[in-house]
Amino acid sequence: MKIISACLTGCECRYDGKSCLDEKGVEMLRNRKAIPVCPEQLGGLPTPRPPAEIVGGDGFDVLDGRARVVDREGRDVTEAYLKGAREALKIAQAAGARRAILKENSPSCGSSFVYDGTFSGKKVPGVGVTAALFIRNGIEVQSEAAPENGEN
Repeated sequence: MKIISACLTGCECRYDGKSCLDEKGVEMLRNRKAIPVCPEQLGGLPTPRPPAEIVGGDGFDVLDGRARVVDREGRDVTEAYLKGAREALKIAQAAGARRAILKENSPSCGSSFVYDGTFSGKKVPGVGVTAALFIRNGIEVQSEAAPENGEN
C-alpha cells in the first residue's frame, strides 16, 4: 500500500480549490494500491486557502523549528502544516505504507523541490513538511513525475 497526495487523484483540495489529476494516481486508487491524503486539509486548513511557502529552509527545517510556513497574506500556518504531516503519518503507518507519491513543489508534499518562500515562483531543492516527516519515519517519498510512480 502507498500514500498518494489526494490532489493527484482528482480531489479538489489544493490551495486554489483545484486538483492535479494524474491518471496513474486514479489507476492506483482503482486497483486499491494507494490511500489518498491531503496533509493541509488534515491540518485544518480550508479549501481554497491562500498559497503558502516555507520561509527559511525546507520541511526538515520546519520539523526542527528552524523554518516556518507562511501564507501569502503573512499568516504563520506552521502548526497546521505540522499537524497535517503528523495526521498523514498516522494514516501511512496504520496502512503499513512504505512509499508515498506526493505532489512536487508543495510546502507539504514536495519531494525534490519547494518554493523559496518569497512568493516569486522560484523553486529550490528541498522537501515539504509531510515529505520530511515521512522520510524521517522510513517512508520513501517520490514525485508524481517519477516514471515508476504507478508501479507496485
